[in-house]
Amino acid sequence: MSWSNWSGSVAASAPLLRPKTEAELANAVRGAASVRATGAGHSFMPLCQSDGLILSLEDMAGTITVAPDRRTARIPAGWSIKRLTAALWDEGLALANQGDVNPQSLAGAMATGTHGTGRDLGNLATFARGFRLIGADGEPVWCDATTNPDLFQAQRLSLGLFGIATEIEAEVVPAFHLAERIEKKPWGEIRERYDELVEQQRHVEFWLFPHSDSAILKTLEPCDPCDPPASTTDIEETAFRRLLNVGAFVPALVPTLQWAMMKTSFDGQRRGPAHAIFPSDRTIRFEEMEYEMPRATGLETLEEVVRWIRRKRLPVSFPFEFRIVAPDDIWMSPMNAGPVAAISMHQYAKMPWRTLFADAEAIFRAHGGRPHWAKRHTLTRADVDMLYPMAERYRAVRRAADPEGKFLNQHMTELFS
Repeated sequence: MSWSNWSGSVAASAPLLRPKTEAELANAVRGAASVRATGAGHSFMPLCQSDGLILSLEDMAGTITVAPDRRTARIPAGWSIKRLTAALWDEGLALANQGDVNPQSLAGAMATGTHGTGRDLGNLATFARGFRLIGADGEPVWCDATTNPDLFQAQRLSLGLFGIATEIEAEVVPAFHLAERIEKKPWGEIRERYDELVEQQRHVEFWLFPHSDSAILKTLEPCDPCDPPASTTDIEETAFRRLLNVGAFVPALVPTLQWAMMKTSFDGQRRGPAHAIFPSDRTIRFEEMEYEMPRATGLETLEEVVRWIRRKRLPVSFPFEFRIVAPDDIWMSPMNAGPVAAISMHQYAKMPWRTLFADAEAIFRAHGGRPHWAKRHTLTRADVDMLYPMAERYRAVRRAADPEGKFLNQHMTELFS
């Protein structure tokens, strides 16, 4: 069975195995020369690509075990965030934060530093308190802050290099409800008030179409208990898809199409359980690059990229997404140097993106940015060493955990072997 990622831009002909038990998984790892794990394939980089064995833990048996103090839970690592958060809700619990889609596996989301938005909320890897791994020898090992602490620190954002996670102990919180509000606002108003909004709201982000002077502001705030929302999406995609297809056929029309589209209304509200409000359906395929900027330079960087796009009338068909994420202490986390402004740049999958992203990446890097590991980037080994002071210690832990390089692929070899 062949494998490809969500956007279709990364593919492999390696066999895809879906073990149902940990014993079956361990035997597969033990007998393989090369192994990579995959979740929902939402990585745009070739993290899961392999010429050996590719493993999906989606069919693995498992249950949630909640700690007596109800502050942590042991969770099957291969469960999707959608499945996990629904099960936690049945226990009266939740994740403190999520991103805006939920098909990813918990292990994959943590392994890449996937995040939501919030001044005081870190990426999903910050929720990890311990991991059960199947090592390169097929044997299970547990790691947390006191047991195999170096392995734990590296595994928190692992990129799949230290073993196959089968169970994750994660921090959880009491279940809560959210009210979502979507508003179209003048870009200048959002630009002026954004820092104030971040301080006032639990979650605030915006989407800015580069050829428009309006932006779409989204806020999420805790609210009283209520029923699940009728809609599973924040913004209707049907009309947007039609405009994207026109722009793909005639790229020169993209600026005009964006200007016209942003004359329409985008206002809307939803309320419901947090796990039903955080994510939205995303059915339009795209490629994505995301850079985590020092928060102080985030808006300035976005403005420079937008000026460049407008000056050249580049056919960037998707809006930029702008979010704030809290700092952390994870060795290979892009947020470990302080709070960041995450700038996500998308391009419709039917349109060229490589040159566009490469040119934009130079602007992000010039302003001190570090890329999301699962989104498009061109980092070299030298770049990793420059951006991450703990990179060589990370590699040392990898060598100790996997001396034969079983969990490497070509992309990981170039950066971490």
